Amino acid sequence: MILVNLLPHREAARKRRREVFFTTLGIAALVGGLICGAVYSWYLAQIESQRGKNTFLKTEITRLETQIKDIASLQSEIAALRARQHAVEDLQGNRNLPVYLLNELVKQLPDGVYINSMKQDDQTILIAGVAQSNERVSELLRNLANNSPWLTKPELVEITASTVALSPRDQRRVSNFSMRVGLKRATDPKPASSAASVNAAALAPALPAVPAFSTVVAKPASAALPASKT
Repeated sequence: MILVNLLPHREAARKRRREVFFTTLGIAALVGGLICGAVYSWYLAQIESQRGKNTFLKTEITRLETQIKDIASLQSEIAALRARQHAVEDLQGNRNLPVYLLNELVKQLPDGVYINSMKQDDQTILIAGVAQSNERVSELLRNLANNSPWLTKPELVEITASTVALSPRDQRRVSNFSMRVGLKRATDPKPASSAASVNAAALAPALPAVPAFSTVVAKPASAALPASKT
């Protein structure tokens, strides 16, 4: 016996396929939505975490900037204190320089040379005087250059010839000179040959502070020069 299906089976099959398609589409849309929601939530969590890290970093940066400012102010205070310390040390070490200068001039001044005036400009001394001859001036330059631990780099500025009247009948030809010489500070390094004299000066009792002088006048050349021998 032959059975013939007279029902619209093709429409029923299409309907079933359509239902399966829409069901599958709905499931795919639901799964896609869940995945998108999960990804969105993960990104939100990452953003919030990064915001928290940024806030922490900003707070730490602000704190470190405050500390850096404090350190900079401390460094400036330390530099100011060191500058004051160096200034005090310089004043303490250089307060006796005029005494050392006069002492060295007494030691290094050869016979026949007389100083009329001295003027100090910082560490440079301008000396003006009179000598019996040019050789005496040369000897003074050599003494100041080689034998003095406190005086350095003597430089002859000017030398002129003149005549000094010792008596109405006796006139002496002399050399008026001016020279420049450098004065070493107590903090400057001294040569080894002068170490003993420096140590002796350090062991000596401290002298009272002497203000920087501008002019020191010695005895007049006319009275200082010896009379000529006949």
